[in-house]
Amino acid sequence: MTSRTVHSTQGGVVPSTEEGIVAAVCQVYSAKAKDGADPTYADTVARAFGYTPEQLQSIPVESHLGLSCGNPVAAASIKQGETVLDLGSGGGIDIFLAAANVGPTGQAIGLDISADMIALARRNAARKGLKPPHVAFVQAPLTEPLPIASGTVDCVLSNCVINLLPTTGKAALLKEVWRVLRPGGRVVLDDIVARKELPESLRLDLASYIGCISGALQLDEYKALITDAGFSDALFVDTQGDLNIYTQNGAAGCCAPNITSSSSGCCPPALTATTTSGCCPPAPAAKATSGCCAPKSTTPAPSNTAAAIGNVNEWAASYQIYAMKALTGGENDAPSTPASSAPSALLSWVDAYPSPKAPRTDISCEDVAALLHEGGGNYAVIDVRRNDHAGGHVRGSLQCPAQTFYDDLPSFYEKFCSVERVVFYCNSSGGRGPRCAAWYQDYLDEHGNTGSKALVMTGGIKAWLEKYGEVKDLTDRD
Repeated sequence: MTSRTVHSTQGGVVPSTEEGIVAAVCQVYSAKAKDGADPTYADTVARAFGYTPEQLQSIPVESHLGLSCGNPVAAASIKQGETVLDLGSGGGIDIFLAAANVGPTGQAIGLDISADMIALARRNAARKGLKPPHVAFVQAPLTEPLPIASGTVDCVLSNCVINLLPTTGKAALLKEVWRVLRPGGRVVLDDIVARKELPESLRLDLASYIGCISGALQLDEYKALITDAGFSDALFVDTQGDLNIYTQNGAAGCCAPNITSSSSGCCPPALTATTTSGCCPPAPAAKATSGCCAPKSTTPAPSNTAAAIGNVNEWAASYQIYAMKALTGGENDAPSTPASSAPSALLSWVDAYPSPKAPRTDISCEDVAALLHEGGGNYAVIDVRRNDHAGGHVRGSLQCPAQTFYDDLPSFYEKFCSVERVVFYCNSSGGRGPRCAAWYQDYLDEHGNTGSKALVMTGGIKAWLEKYGEVKDLTDRD
């Protein structure tokens, strides 16, 4: 099952390249994020795979879309202060449940390839008042190195996602899981496992692949990947979940598009070179007709395609996989910082926030100095550094650290919406300053405010102190 050679461009065929597979999966799940799920269906699936009514009532209803094949949080024994990572976090269901367990001193991070899923999860987090770094959702392809620091995660979760990756992507991800876990850290994966060799007609059926069936590994194959990643004595448990729950509406599996239906369903238009959903590279334009919603074939479907497979449980099963990263007995087993006080596991804090859209507009240090000398002007200067304000800052500047600026945008706007020029600066104005300025300009644009403008002081505080560090009416030191 490691190689797919597709000789047909007929609609509904699994793409021939791993990049195409990832793109096709991403597109359908992005559409699901935009369109949502029928609440009754989503609730039925969630309960069928172990979520309790109390758990479902504690989270935003939009956070579970009927895409689960288990409940990893229930078996993860998550503790206060721990760092939890969810691979393929979707609308955020498992992250929100984990966040309640890690408490305010822990961290729950969700990764997903789909920009639309990340946007949905962030909206759900906002409804619950959850913010980075405590709860963070980051767009990231799971087939590439994860944006997580090594040895910083106590528990890795995943729920019906790994089966969607190409085989080499599955192997790479499991090795990344090993890398990011602390010694003694654990992984709890709920996933679909093939009970037997799948026929080629099923393996190449796009609907059943996206539906989490035809990309599933057999048990021995899965165990080999887990072992190769570094885990020993992994526990594989058949949860006895009924996979036919996915086919209650005639679909071919979890989130599988019904390729015989109209384009008004969950499946988006066929992938083309102009696809701009932001979640993944578009498939080549020449293969547009092989997408999940390609025109219906006039050739009868093979008898073993997902649409005609019958009892899904005969072919696949839901498994829960539990493994630990072994302690080596060396000094590296214990992290230098306790989990409850460790910095964010994210390699870059900014990954947890949306990318700004507004172009950068600069203002020179000389022009900022002129504003201060004139006095009484309609302007404000904002220092977005975190801990450097006391070492020297533009006189009269307000400190608002970039790490919290995005979360404070509504109150910041209320205070400065009538200020003509809002000037941002950081250390050298190559990172935090421009980003915060762009975030604020985006907010201004969204509210139709043309009377205020966000500017970036070129060179940041470094350039300012070189020019005006000894000028007392321009520079303050706390």
